[in-house]
Parts: sequence; C-alpha cells; structure tokens
Amino acid sequence: MAYEGDTPKGSAIDRSDRHGHIGWVLLLAGLLVGATLGLRYLGIEQAQPLILGLLAFFAMAGVFFLFAMAIGVVQFSGQTVRNDITKLMSDTSGDGLVVVEDDGRIAYANEAYLAFAGLQGGEVLPVERLFIGTPEVSEAIYRLAQAAREHRTGTEEIRLSPSLNNAREFGWYRVRVRPVPRPKGRQAALWTISEVTHERERQENVFQELQHAIDYLDHAPAGFLSVDPGGAVIYLNATLASWLDYDLAQVGSGGLKLADIVPGDVASMMTSFSGEPGSVRTETFDLDLRRRNGQFLPVRLYHRIAFGQDSRMGASRTLVLNRSAGGEVDEGQRAAEVRFARFFNNTPIAIATVDRAGRIVHANAPFSRLFGTLPRTGENGADGPSIPDAFRERDAIEAALKAAAENKGDIAPLELQTAAEGGGSVRVWVTPVGDTGADGETAILYALDTTDFRKVEEQLAQAQKMNAVGQLAGGVAHDFNNVLQAIIGYSDLLLANHRPTDPSFQDIMQIKQNANRAAGLVRQLLAFSRRQTLRPEVLNLNDQLYDLSMLLKRLLGERVALDLNHGRDLWFVKADVNQFEQVVVNLAVNARDAMPGGGKLAIRTANVTAAEAARLDVSGMPATDYVMVEVSDTGSGMTPEIIEKIFEPFFTTKEVGKGTGLGLSTVFGIVKQSGGYIDVDSTPGEGTTFRIYLPRHIPAVQETPEEVKPETARKPAADMTGQGTILLVEDEDPVRAVNARALSARGYTVLEAASGVEAMEIIEQRGAPVDLVVSDVVMPEMDGPTLLGELRKLYPDLKVIFVSGYAEEAFRKNLPEGEEFNFLPKPFSLRQLVETVKQVIDR
Repeated sequence: MAYEGDTPKGSAIDRSDRHGHIGWVLLLAGLLVGATLGLRYLGIEQAQPLILGLLAFFAMAGVFFLFAMAIGVVQFSGQTVRNDITKLMSDTSGDGLVVVEDDGRIAYANEAYLAFAGLQGGEVLPVERLFIGTPEVSEAIYRLAQAAREHRTGTEEIRLSPSLNNAREFGWYRVRVRPVPRPKGRQAALWTISEVTHERERQENVFQELQHAIDYLDHAPAGFLSVDPGGAVIYLNATLASWLDYDLAQVGSGGLKLADIVPGDVASMMTSFSGEPGSVRTETFDLDLRRRNGQFLPVRLYHRIAFGQDSRMGASRTLVLNRSAGGEVDEGQRAAEVRFARFFNNTPIAIATVDRAGRIVHANAPFSRLFGTLPRTGENGADGPSIPDAFRERDAIEAALKAAAENKGDIAPLELQTAAEGGGSVRVWVTPVGDTGADGETAILYALDTTDFRKVEEQLAQAQKMNAVGQLAGGVAHDFNNVLQAIIGYSDLLLANHRPTDPSFQDIMQIKQNANRAAGLVRQLLAFSRRQTLRPEVLNLNDQLYDLSMLLKRLLGERVALDLNHGRDLWFVKADVNQFEQVVVNLAVNARDAMPGGGKLAIRTANVTAAEAARLDVSGMPATDYVMVEVSDTGSGMTPEIIEKIFEPFFTTKEVGKGTGLGLSTVFGIVKQSGGYIDVDSTPGEGTTFRIYLPRHIPAVQETPEEVKPETARKPAADMTGQGTILLVEDEDPVRAVNARALSARGYTVLEAASGVEAMEIIEQRGAPVDLVVSDVVMPEMDGPTLLGELRKLYPDLKVIFVSGYAEEAFRKNLPEGEEFNFLPKPFSLRQLVETVKQVIDR
C-alpha cells in the first residue's frame, strides 16, 4: 500500500543537501578513457609529452588530495554518516515533523506527518494547505506562518472539522513551529503537529462528570456537609439545606458556621480532633440539628476527617441521615423503593443495566420508548435482548461494554445511531457497576435522545450563518451607497458643466451609468439583508402570475415550456407586488439556465393549512396558514453541498460573466422580509423545486390594495431654485461637499455639519431655527434619529429630510410613534435632492 507517487507509506522523506553524485564519477571515467584512446592515434614523439603532462597532473591532484584530507577539507563519506539514532527518533516520532526551507521547499517529513498529510502529485502537502477550514483555523495558521517567516517560535491549538484524513468528525491539533539553522547560514522552519483530541475530550468529560457528581450529591436522599478546621461550613448539599431551611447562597461565603446548626460543645469537639499523620478518622454522632426557624431535626452524623502529614486536620466529609418521625426502617425502605421506581421510570434519560454478554438485565420505560418495543427481561437477564443490536455501531458499544466489564472508569460518551428504521441520534454513557452489581450486572447504560437537538443545532447554525452574512451584506451595502452617492453627485456636477457635444460628456455619462448599475447591485444586497423598502399590498397571487406569464414566456424562450397551475380559492397575501414579480422572474431565469437543452418550468399555487404546515419539514416555519408558490424545473439539479450555499450573496455556479450570484440571495431576502419561508428540493440530473410560503392575509371589509406611486411618475418642478437656510448633516466628507455645492448653486444657504453633535452646536450658536435639516441616519457620536429628538426639543415644527443607504423601516422604529419626516434613499441624483428639498420647503 503506497501513497501517490513513488514513496511508500510509512517512509520518511529526507531531501537534505547531497554533496556527491555518481554522474561526476562517470564523467571523469569517460574523460580518462577518451584520453587513452586519443593517445593511440598519436606518434610516440607526440604522445610522450602529453603522457608526461597527464602523469604530472595526476601527481599534483594526489598531493593536493592528501593535504586536503590532512587538514579536514575532504572527508570520506563514512566520516560524515548522520546520527542514525537521532534520525530514527525523528522518523518514528508520534508527532508529525516537517522541515520547510525559506523558499518553501520541504526538506524533511517524517512518517507521522505523511500519515496526516499524505502526498499529492508526488509532493508533500505543506502545513498551510493541510489546515483549511473556519476563519479561526486560517488565522491560527497565518500566525504560525508569519512566525516561521520571521524565524520565531509559535504554538497554536486548532480545532479542525473534519479531522485530518477524515478519520473523525473533528480533531484537535497542537501545531508548533520553530526556526532551525541550516548549512551556509540558511534558515528553515521545523513544524510539529500533535493530535490532542483525546486530551481535550478527557478535559471536557472530567468537567461534565464533575457537574454530574455535584448534581447527584446535591439531590441525594441524604444530607452532606463539609466543615473546615475553623468551624465554617464550606459545603452543604441541597437536601440538607432543605431540611434546615437555609439558602445555599449563604454557604461558602462565611454566612454559616457549624455552631449555628449543632450544639456549641459538639461543634468544639468536632473541630478539635487529633490523629496520626496521614490517617483518617470517622466519628458517629446522634444529635439534633438546629433549623433556621429554631426547631430541631434529629439526625445521625458520620463525621470523617483526614489528617495531613503534619497531623493537621483537613476539611471534613460529613454524612447526615434524617431520623425524624416517620423515618423507621421499614417505612423508609418502602418509601425509598417507591421514589426510586418513580424516578427510574419517569426520568427523561433512558437507563439500563447489562450483563457481561451485553444483554439487558433491567431497563426503564424511556429506554423502551427510545429503542422500540424491547421484550421484558427474563430471570437474571437470560432472555434479555442484546444491547449492541439496538445500535448501528456495534463495534463502538461492544468496546465500551467490554471496558465497563473490566471496571474501567474513563469510558468516553458515544454518539450513536439507533438500529431501528428511521432511527435517530443518541448520546450514550457507559459506566461500570463495580462490586455492587446484582443479577450478573456489569455495566449501567444511560442514553439521551439527541435527534431533535441535532436538527435544531443544524437549523440554528444555518440561521446564524445567514443572519451573519445578511448583516455583512447590509453593512457593505450601506457603506457602498455612500461611495456611489459621491460618484453620482460629482458626475451630475460635471454633466451640468458640459454640453452633449463635448468629447468628455459621454465619458461622464458612462461613469454615471455604471454607478447606477452598481446601485442596482447594492439594492439586491439590501434585499438579501432585509433592509430594503417594501410597499406591501393585498394580492391574489393567481392574478399576479397570470399577468406575469407573458413576460415569463419571453424570458424562457421556445425551448422551455411554461406550465401554470392555479390553486382554487387561493387565499390573499400581503406583499410588495414588484418584489414578488422579481422573486418569480429570478427563479424562472435560473431554471432556464439550468435547462440549456430545453425542458419544462411548472409554477403551481396552493393553500397550505396550519395542520399541513406542521407536517412539513421547513426550517423554523411555525404552524399557520400559508399560500404556497412552487417553481419546479427539469434541469440539471443541485448537490446538497451547493444547496447549502445558494442563498449566499455572490455564490454562483454559472460561468464567469454570466451571473452576479445575487439572484437567489435577493429571493431569500424578499421572502424573509415579507414574513415568508423558502424551501428547496433538488436531485442532480432530475431537476429542482423551490417552494415559497407566504403567510395568509385576511383583509378587512373596507381594505383595498394600496396605491403605489413610483418616484419616476413625479414631474420635476420648472424652477428648482429657492431660498432658505439648510442644515446639511453628513459624516462622509465627499457626499457632504457635493450635496452642499448642489444646494448652494440653487440659491440656498447651506450650513454643514459632520456629525449630530456638531449640528447641535451650530443650531445652539445660531439661536434660531433653520428652514430645513437634511441629515444622514447612521453617524458616529449621535445618529439621525437622536439628532431629530434633540432638535424637536428646541423647535417642534422643524422640517427634516433623512437620507440613508438603509431602508426607511430600518430606523423608523427608533423614532417616536407618529414622527413626521421625509426620506430620500441613497444613492440619489442631485436632481432628486434638489426636487425633494424644493418640495419640502415649499410645502
């Protein structure tokens, strides 16, 4: 069995410098043979001087070789043999070792590193290509690579999912790098990779077991406390605290002393014992403990104290048994059995005991529910079912049961799958019974159903990823809008000063047109991040799809057949009609591109009741009434790996230049902002189906569709000049400058402020209101809504225009209800700015 290339598996790779080569020996031999043959064709008189010269050359070379060997310049290869023991230690080390020269060439890699990395095309993978994953992994490797370049030492612990060579679901690795001097003043870097997965798991298991032990001790059917030599109660379990009516928060903080709960003379005696160095002493006390309300509780104390090597007392371990009325042996035993049976069968954790052969001796009701209808166990478990049969991973559970039978206590929890059809995920703990086992019991098995938890975990991870990408997209869109605002504004200024016949006029138009194209991409990012402005109205989706069908047929072409299937008595929804049409068009265009050879696109609508929605496996969708729009094609389909990424911005499977990667991200944002959900089913080679679920809307009797007035319908005023004082608040200097120039050129007096704080200073120094405030929304120190609130305190009737790269709804919630203001979304042209200012001032 071998790696790719010529190096067998298990062999270290050593490419250190070699100073000799057999080629030089062959060349020298060839020259000597050629010289001998050449002398044969010469006469004796001509050959004699050449022979003497050749002999003299070899004599001088021999003398030089002797001198060089004497002073150590030349050594025999046997004298420079490497330290074989050291090399053997490196080759067989359990840690992966690799030496990398400054030029990136790998000079050495031991067997353990090859087991981690392997070979690709005959070459050893470097560490940088070995650890690829989350940003945390990349950042850690970058820091180590930087340390290697600077000839420094560095260490990182990295969690990789999956582990190297896909051997585990995840793995922990300790990666170290340090400089190594090389001959001729060169430097190399020695990388060391150690797998520390088991070490990490042991740490986590120890912590979990400690938490379990504390919980079990707290709720044990007996009291437990610990007292230090000074008489302070440093631990009290919940059972004893309940008996004594004390708050656990008081314990361990100096709030409770032993003398508070036992008679004073007994307390003095319990804290003044003496013993031999290293001995342990146990005393029994029958006494009354004092409750917080002054009443007494008869108990028996088993007071155990360990003494150190200096004979000093340590903290006690004291067991408390309740001996109050009704606690006789028979009654207490019966009550304990009832409580145990109730606990054993009603706990949400499946519990079973097994014998050495792996057969179930006893099992509780949750265990039967989790693993199906297990048969009742027979006498001594002889007829009990085999526990490995309940899991798909027989080897893992058998190994754990074997370790428990050998009384090993460090058995790691197992993540297993139940063997039943459609079985789920189960986390299993196996612990040995020890010497207390009965009926042949050797191990106790605890199982917890984690199927729903894993589904929720996957859904939460996906939701968190999409929310994080959405926040990033929205932030990028907002900042990019400010850049586009400046570009469009200055383009408008240049166009105002150039005639269409000027050579540069078309160049400026190209700049503005491309800026407007970029603004369209930004709007798609805002759609994905759910921060765009929507104008919802009551819709019947059947009517909208019918009106859209002609456009869809032109988009799909002749090779793709369109099939519309309208659901009967379709419920109403409330959505933005333009955005809904964009969703359908984007899905149709993607379907067309997935069917280059032709096919069929089917669009179907239907009502989905709350009961049907509850049965659907759509992530995060609550059970209520929906209207479904299904768009399915017969195209190439998608793999599960691609489906996970299709809604992310800029992700596309199309060729370069044939897609922006924003189509499906826009669909996702519009559906989510409309309160809906989207689901995808796809099979490679068969096709893809998108299902959109929009909440049902029940319109009131007088409710009518909202009238949408597009901005393009507004007619520009004949005279855009005006008078008045405008306070322009904008933290982006280029945007503020171009807007101020445009307004000043129309006759307005413009006061500029770079922040809300600066705007308030200008208003206070002025001592009089301005005619209009044009303010950005997102600014440092004081944002637009806060600035408006402060200005309203001084001048309640002040007119305000907000400008922002975000949608109006993104900041309206930060304003008082009913607050009046005007809104201009970025990026806008200078004409739009002047028109809006003119209309607001003249209003």
